[in-house]
Amino acid sequence: MINRLVIIGVGLIGSSLALSLKQKKYVKTVIGCGRSEDNLKKGIELGVLDDYELSISKAIKGADVVVVAVPLGAMDSVFKQMYSALDQATIITDVGSAKATVLRDAQNSLGEHFKQFVPGHPIAGSENSGVEAGFSSLYQDRKVILTPVKDTNNEAVSIIENMWKETGALVELMSVEHHDKVLAATSHLPHMLAFSLVSHLSKMSDQDEIFNYAAGGFRDFTRIASSDPVMWRDICMANGDALLELISGFKNELDQIANAIKEQNPQALFELFRDSKHTRDQLRDL
Repeated sequence: MINRLVIIGVGLIGSSLALSLKQKKYVKTVIGCGRSEDNLKKGIELGVLDDYELSISKAIKGADVVVVAVPLGAMDSVFKQMYSALDQATIITDVGSAKATVLRDAQNSLGEHFKQFVPGHPIAGSENSGVEAGFSSLYQDRKVILTPVKDTNNEAVSIIENMWKETGALVELMSVEHHDKVLAATSHLPHMLAFSLVSHLSKMSDQDEIFNYAAGGFRDFTRIASSDPVMWRDICMANGDALLELISGFKNELDQIANAIKEQNPQALFELFRDSKHTRDQLRDL
């Protein structure tokens, strides 16, 4: 059981973690920390938090586990503010969607406490944000990837692994490099496609009519374009190399479709669509 859990950045991910652990009676006290006092007060009203602090150094005093759930661009600043208040018993983890930059920031700013840091990423979420968006079942049967390195304390890894398992999550270990490559393909690129489609259509002269007739396919494909723009800006900057490679490959796929249409080649279109349908049909659990 975790006696004192501190969540820095209480949005969908952090609030869902708190609600799940509270429901399982796996945590005694949850302290929230963030820049918006209104959001933190709302967390107490909703039963997500037991208390809150605006100061990171005050919040983490005596903490068993600290979960850093801020945009990637804010990680280094948070780690720096944590450093002077950390003790050897506190375990730190994060929920960032790209791990290489988080690892670098932790190495630079946590000093001798770096061994207590367990990089992590829950593969769960929605386009909604803020403490109100949290719900206790978010992680049930969802994957959580931990990316410890050779310097990471093994006991700290076990504690974070057990914490996530209590939420119903399926925990896997992966290298930092492999994580960032896989997530660029399965999460980061799809978000770029959704953002770019909405942006492109919004600039058309008849956009009102286009959006007025948008149906389920448009809704399903573009839902994630409602995601937090700050978070996704930071993800692009953090995992740019892997993402650029994928964007280039996707452009080639679109060119194949465009060429098949231009050349009036129905067989090429059929084969591409057929193969894609077959692949997607094998993924019905998604």
